[in-house]
Amino acid sequence: MTLQHGESTAQPAETVSYGPRPLFLVDEMETGELKEKLLQCRSQPARTTDFSIGHRGASLQFPEHTKESYLAAARMGAGIIECDVTFTKDKALVCRHSQCDLHQTTDILERPELAAKCSVPFSPASENGGKASMKCCASDLTLAEFKSLKGKMDGGNKKAETITEYLRGTPSWRTDLYASNGTLMTHQESIALIDGLGLKFTPELKSADVPMPYAGNYNQQDYAKAMIAEYKAAGIDPARVFPQSFNLDDVFYWIESEPELGMQAVFLDGRYRGNSLNPANPDTFSPSMQELANKGLRYIAPPIWMLLALDENGKIVPSSYAKEAKKADLKIITWTLERSGSLTTGGGWYYRTISNAIDNEGDMMTVLDVLAKDVGVVGVFSDWPATTTYYANCMGLD
Repeated sequence: MTLQHGESTAQPAETVSYGPRPLFLVDEMETGELKEKLLQCRSQPARTTDFSIGHRGASLQFPEHTKESYLAAARMGAGIIECDVTFTKDKALVCRHSQCDLHQTTDILERPELAAKCSVPFSPASENGGKASMKCCASDLTLAEFKSLKGKMDGGNKKAETITEYLRGTPSWRTDLYASNGTLMTHQESIALIDGLGLKFTPELKSADVPMPYAGNYNQQDYAKAMIAEYKAAGIDPARVFPQSFNLDDVFYWIESEPELGMQAVFLDGRYRGNSLNPANPDTFSPSMQELANKGLRYIAPPIWMLLALDENGKIVPSSYAKEAKKADLKIITWTLERSGSLTTGGGWYYRTISNAIDNEGDMMTVLDVLAKDVGVVGVFSDWPATTTYYANCMGLD
């Protein structure tokens, strides 16, 4: 199973290894055929696979969208690595999950000269109804200023009274051990790095947190076009690029205006927001799966929980959403494995439709198996790509 043809001729510059986590998860599984199969693969050589997609790199333990996080993902066998694309004050494209997340993903609050430029300066929880307030955006800074920052683990103490307290807010299930020197990346730098590793790209065009058109003349299509232009300028084979967006207008723009790259455009399906889409009820799918396919869409990417349901016996099975997507011949990608902390209490948001079947860490491998074999996903985003790499290698997935 593979996302698409168009293999790179470059050779990966990193040796792939699993580390201890995949087998830790397998050890935690209940005894059964799947566990035995996965245990039999413990001595298999690790290899890169397109099934394994680095979500912001390897952001479970490395600062997201940093050079260090991308390299870690490559070393865990991710065949595709994500750069979420936003822009700075001077319209340079950079890798950030959100245009306005610098306060929780970088050291900007410790840099007084740059913190002063934040859209909303830091103020303590006691002055804001019990919740610390701040907003620091890439668009608050020039590219040079952005590049002077260091990445940190995503998180913040919302009850903080001081900046120091706020910056100590890394979730307990992550770690700061690898966060001492996170190197921020421009989009162009991410292209050069990932290309040099011989891997593939899935850039996500983020929604702007500033009014568009920005600065009076930079509209959404300019932004969407600029992202694609950087792959063209770097001479990247379009078959190695999977541009993605939650905004259907972006996706259809690429399909219509950039056909070589657009044929691999990915619709990140966020229609669950506001409960406008119920994955158990096809009547709520608007547009329908077939309507999306008729307009040229080939790839759809919902969160994990939208693809799964429980049958009358409490077994994890494909949802109606998954069945309708498959019926329309849409290729399915999903997100995000390893982003929920412990699974011992139901797994949280990413497992919300199957929480009654989730009670131990090993259930992550069970979910992955259903997604691959029963739903038929062609790729899985993970904060720790070694997990998806191990499974894909064991099952012979490309």
